[in-house]
Amino acid sequence: MSNPLVEFKRVAKRFGDFVAVKSMDLSIDPGEFIAIMGPSGCGKTTTLRMLAGLDKPTEGSIYIDGQLMNDVRPHERDTPLVWQSLALFPFLNVRENVEFGLKMRNQDAAVRREKAMDWLDRLGVAEFAGRNVETLSGGQRQRVALARSLVTEPRLLLLDEPLSALDAHLVIRMQSVLTKLQRELGITFVYVTHSQSEAFAMADRVVIMSDGEVAQTAVPRDIYREPANRFVAEFVGRNNIVSGKVSAIEARRVSVESAMGQFSVIADEGRIPAAGADITFVIAADLVEISRTPGDAENTVACSLISEEFIGSVVTLFLETADGDELKVQLQERELVTLDHTSGGTFFLSWQSASAHMLPQ
Repeated sequence: MSNPLVEFKRVAKRFGDFVAVKSMDLSIDPGEFIAIMGPSGCGKTTTLRMLAGLDKPTEGSIYIDGQLMNDVRPHERDTPLVWQSLALFPFLNVRENVEFGLKMRNQDAAVRREKAMDWLDRLGVAEFAGRNVETLSGGQRQRVALARSLVTEPRLLLLDEPLSALDAHLVIRMQSVLTKLQRELGITFVYVTHSQSEAFAMADRVVIMSDGEVAQTAVPRDIYREPANRFVAEFVGRNNIVSGKVSAIEARRVSVESAMGQFSVIADEGRIPAAGADITFVIAADLVEISRTPGDAENTVACSLISEEFIGSVVTLFLETADGDELKVQLQERELVTLDHTSGGTFFLSWQSASAHMLPQ
């Protein structure tokens, strides 16, 4: 296995009394696409700025390709950063914007022009080479900003919420462009975003941050299906979170007594709780079934429908138990046709014991 390209070793960053990042450990492999996400103020952008050299760690060490970077200035790191604002130069045309980094490296004018035009062509905006960047659409400016960062052929590209200002249809298109480029070039991408859909669609691994700390690092599917703690479970997906007390244990099958009723969960090997212990488990909304009759499912709870959220072909139903607890079901819009969900009354939610995920105690 190759050595990590990037290593954070017990890195912390304080601004006065405020601790933005707390003792972070993180390794990023060459050619990996890493997405860092979390709520506003969690420390994700500060982490990116420290990697870019724009902020210096208060404690700990940052290494790139085995070299300690704490005191290396930004322009000496070869870590171009694509900003949320794109930060294109309005006094330069498109081609001149892309050439800028090469000019700072004293490359020959003819070589600069050839490389700039090559990257503009790769990103489908070569026809705008002579245009002022102010006359371009948001998606076109985004491609110019990428070309400017990639023309120097860096090993590591940093991206700070680069798609947040684009329309929804452009976001999907640019996700495809970014993923294709990253795979073809083998460049390591470190991508900061608040968007779960962006992170899960593009990244090899996702880093979830909370309050300056890494809450979980894993492949997207494991983040979604096996959150490491309650914060991650609440932050990603449409998870139902149920807390209760262990009432019985049979092999790996754990019976849980909760305010909503008694449920069973299959515990992982080596993580079987003790009888009487307080536990919390998660059941994703898309793994919950809904019907008008109780049936004979392993776990069932009666609810009433309170609202629905329609997003394209996917619908999330919000339901409430008799005690006022909220549960969610996510299903395809076409499945609502047979449910008769508009006439009120009682609905029964159910799920398999193996579909629930028990959070670490």
